[in-house]
Order: sequence, then C-alpha cells, then structure tokens
Amino acid sequence: MTKQDFLAKAYRRTVSNALGDAAKRIGDPDLINLSIGDPDFITPQEIIDSAFKCATEGHTNYTKPNGDPELIDAIAVFLREEYRSDVKPSEIMVTVGACHAMYVALCAILDEGDEVLVPDPYFTPYKDQVTMARGVFVSVPTDISTGFQLDFETLENLVTSKTKAILVNSPNNPTGAVYGRDVLEKLGEFALKHDLIVLSDEVYEALSYGQKHVSVLEIPTLRDRSIVFGSFSKSYAMTGWRIGYAVAPDYVISTMVQINESICFSAPSVSQRAALSALHKRNIVQPKLVHAFEERMNYGYQRIRSIQGLDVIAPKGGIYLFADIRKSNLGSALFAQRLADEKKVLVLPGNVFGAYGEGYIRIAVTVGLDRLAIAFDRIEEFIQKEAEM
Repeated sequence: MTKQDFLAKAYRRTVSNALGDAAKRIGDPDLINLSIGDPDFITPQEIIDSAFKCATEGHTNYTKPNGDPELIDAIAVFLREEYRSDVKPSEIMVTVGACHAMYVALCAILDEGDEVLVPDPYFTPYKDQVTMARGVFVSVPTDISTGFQLDFETLENLVTSKTKAILVNSPNNPTGAVYGRDVLEKLGEFALKHDLIVLSDEVYEALSYGQKHVSVLEIPTLRDRSIVFGSFSKSYAMTGWRIGYAVAPDYVISTMVQINESICFSAPSVSQRAALSALHKRNIVQPKLVHAFEERMNYGYQRIRSIQGLDVIAPKGGIYLFADIRKSNLGSALFAQRLADEKKVLVLPGNVFGAYGEGYIRIAVTVGLDRLAIAFDRIEEFIQKEAEM
C-alpha cells in the first residue's frame, strides 16, 4: 500500500494551497504580510480580563451544545438592536468560528447533488465546504465593472431543478463589494421565485464604511428562508478565540446541533464568555477597531488608484482590497510570487478565489499605516519596473 492509498481519493492532491504557501513565507523580518486576513490588533484588554475572570469562576466545562445560554441571549439582543430582527434563542447556535457554522449548515440542508450558487470571486473555503457536504458548487460570474454586484439575469440562467441554495457574502471577501437593501430585496424575490435557501456570510458586518450594514434578517422575503453567519473574529480582534454563530429557523438549528454533537459538541466555554463580554462592551471597544480598518482601507484605495496600471473598487466594507492587475500582463500567481520574491510584499493571487479572480490580487489591510505605506511603495516600484521592461 502506498502513502496515497491511505488517503481518501478526494484528498489525493498534488497541487499546493495558496494559503499554505503564504504561511510558509511568514517569518522573514523584511516581509510585509498582506495575505492572510489575521489583523495585527490584540483582543481588547477588557475582553481578555473578563474571559480570565470567567475561567477562574468555573466557566471551563462544556456548555450546552447550541451554546452558552447567556451568549445566545446576548446575540439575540444584539440582532434586535442592530437589525430590528426578533430572533428567538432557539434560532441561534454558537460555533467554532463562522466557517464551522457554514459547514454544519451545509451538511444540514444539502442532499447529494444539490447545487449551490456562489458569486465568483468567493472566499476560498466555500467551494470545498459545499463539495464536502455532498453539494455541487456553481460559480456565478461577477465583475469589477459592476462593483462585483449580483447580476440576476446571470443567476436566472444558472438555476436548474437541482439548485437548492445561494451563498452570498457582504461585505465581501475578497472583493470588498457590499450588497445594499435594493439588491437584497431582489435576492429575496429571486429566492422566493425559485424556492431557494439563502446562506448569508455576514462576518464583516461591523466593518461597513459610509453606510450601515444591511442584513438579510431585515428583508421580509428572506427572514424565514435564510441561514446567517456571524463572527467575533475581525470586528473584535478575536480571530484566535474561534467563536462564530449561525441564525436560522429553529428546525435548521436543531438539526445543526444534532450534527455537531458528533463533531465537537460545543464551542470553547471560555471563548464564549469572551464573546459575551465583547457584545456587552461593543460600543466601547468596536469603534476604535472599525475606525482603524476604515483608515487603512481608504489609504490603500488611494494608493492603488494613484499607481498607473492598477484599479480597485472604492472600499465600502471588510478588510480587503481586490486590486485589478490585468494591465501588468502578469497572471495573478506570477504577480504575487514575484512581488513576494523581489519586493518582500506578500499578497494572495486572485485566482485562488475562483476563475473570475484571475487578473487580481487580494491585499489584506492587516498592518498599520506605516507598514502599509512601505508595502505600497514597494508595489509601486514593482509596477514601474515592469512597465519599463
């Protein structure tokens, strides 16, 4: 028996993973890492202190499978205050990050062969998650010319008798696109017409610039046919605590809980207490983080727009700038590789986010303005050198 024979056929891969390749480069002191979306912020001290206190008071055992009741109640209050959505505790599940929530949700709703429509470019794990849950991933083209917005004529052409769901992400990773209320209302009509489930990844909801985030929970036609995913990772600088949540009809949540009991039973108890503290203190700790990200995004946008040969949409949310590099005549992978090798700036090539990400690079604004300035100086030098060749 060979080494490959030990592995399931689905995982006998010889191709490398862009995220893994990026991680291998980390450690070079001259490298500026704008690849993986793990911000340089430390979790606010108030949240750390509260979690430590809770641990010493005995919050170190399993919680209920659906989550700490106090945290679930706090999430319900948050959703009511932010989005005027009356979500019941039975419609909420706390998970080990939003990716965990999405995978368990897909397992709960998909039968083998069910199709899921996903706007492309997309967050890389979506495709694997749909496939692992026995579904069929269907790419939906989007384009910078429309700000990477949904095109409903394209969606209509891709719907089949096997289409079960559509997965959307706003603010979007990697493109930075944001769906307004008008788009979500059209999405509601589309989902109702074709009897589709809407999976809505809203992990960047707090990081909206110039306008308040609109949740699918606010759209009447979507409220009862949606599964919404939230996270504490970026908006509270809590990536390592691994806490997210799902909001869905109670019968979906109960099925997700049942599935998850065979995976990890419950999310970490101390992390859940940290999330509870984050919600209680959100009006104190969150504005500073949001302001810092907005400053970085605006700075990056201005720098990209000032470099001849690059383009990008105006940032409306999230922590990523999806720069159009097509005028360089370098493919995404080669551009990213040479930028790292020659200028010590690490970004992700757009093609790892789907076929329609080719010709772009994703820049994560996860370092301070001083380091961003150096990074963009290096990017500009790289572009100018290419233009002279």
